[in-house]
Amino acid sequence: MPQLEAPVAHRQSRRVQHAAPRGDVAATSERRAAGRAETLVFRVATAAAALWVLDDAFGHREPGTSVGDHLASGLVPVALAVPLAVVYPRLRAGARSVAALTAGSLMIVAGVVDGVRHVAVDRLAGDDVTAIVCGIAGATLAVLGATVVWRSRRLDERPWRRYARGGLLGAIAAAAVLFLVMPVAFAIVANHKARAPVKDADLGRPYANVTLTTRDGLQLAGWYVPSRNGAAVIAFPGRSGHIRHARMLVRHGYGALLLDRRGEGQSDGDFNARGWGGEPDLRAAVAYLRARPDVRNDRIGGLGLSVGGEMLLQTAAHDPGLSAVVSEGAGLRSAAEQRHMPGAPPEPLRWIAPITMETAAGVVLSDHLPPTDLADLMPRIAPRPVLLIRGMQGNPDESLNRAYRAAGGATATLWEIDGAAHTDGISAAPAEYERRVIGFFDEHLLGR
Repeated sequence: MPQLEAPVAHRQSRRVQHAAPRGDVAATSERRAAGRAETLVFRVATAAAALWVLDDAFGHREPGTSVGDHLASGLVPVALAVPLAVVYPRLRAGARSVAALTAGSLMIVAGVVDGVRHVAVDRLAGDDVTAIVCGIAGATLAVLGATVVWRSRRLDERPWRRYARGGLLGAIAAAAVLFLVMPVAFAIVANHKARAPVKDADLGRPYANVTLTTRDGLQLAGWYVPSRNGAAVIAFPGRSGHIRHARMLVRHGYGALLLDRRGEGQSDGDFNARGWGGEPDLRAAVAYLRARPDVRNDRIGGLGLSVGGEMLLQTAAHDPGLSAVVSEGAGLRSAAEQRHMPGAPPEPLRWIAPITMETAAGVVLSDHLPPTDLADLMPRIAPRPVLLIRGMQGNPDESLNRAYRAAGGATATLWEIDGAAHTDGISAAPAEYERRVIGFFDEHLLGR
């Protein structure tokens, strides 16, 4: 019997030896419960973001658009979110916090831009509800990410290791903000803008409400003041930012066409701040003016501010119907133009710059490929004349106008205005602005 009791005692000893204290078992259970709760919060918040994406792309589409126009913007973000939600509980604490903070920041941007701002500018409509829910879920994820970071601290580490670890995490966070969060956030903003109501304006003479149809089937709203000198100018984009310019043109007898580009005002289509995919808008404007009886011999010009100037240059490179173009404040449209910026990094480094991520995100969210480098398009406009205007106190990327002028050849000129902000030349130097711009159109449209 003693020989039989020894093994039993030995087994009991092993059970006692390997049994975890009740406090440790309780702590392990609590950690597991917290992990399940954390995963649930992340997945529910991610589902809210996916719901907004699908609602924005397919449920509440902009007028004139179809489901097929939004396949990339509707499916790619969801395809990225689903695997992240699946693998989230398997990630380490640092990776979980980065995932929660990054996704949360982008969701907050989406909620503010596509939900809160639209309600403030207009009213609650369309996908505003799902956008606002997405923003609230994003704020929840931001809190979750900060909580995960706080709980993952290692208080038993030596101070130098703790500081080194904190510095490394800070550097990773800064890189994530610079190369991921900010570029993607700007791409979200660039493709979601609240439609502001269009107010009546005094253009100096009566104007007619016009509706133009683009080759891709969108209806664009605009105003037209008939020409008194046989020539007309497209003031682009929008019917709010060009009032002073339109009045200047009308005073000198020019017809003035002000047009809401796609996604703005009362025009159909999806908004894109960079103007990607908007060339058909200007081609429709040129076709409209060509058919006007008050416009003779294709005397059609364009006066564009910022993205409007960039789009006029692009359209002029492809459509000979634009006889003369004034572009004020043209700049950077995508990663393609970055190589012309002063101090641009060499080729391998340039393609990891934030503008590259912004361009990639823009391709997905706009469902359009980026346009051709403007410097490559400028030679196609010649021998038609181009006047480039740059405010020396404007955006840094307006320095690209020097590259555009050089690429445009002898028929492209550049006027740089000291003290002028972005597209503010008409206010900084009103008399000189009118003399130069009207003189340019008088010479090249009227032959004076």
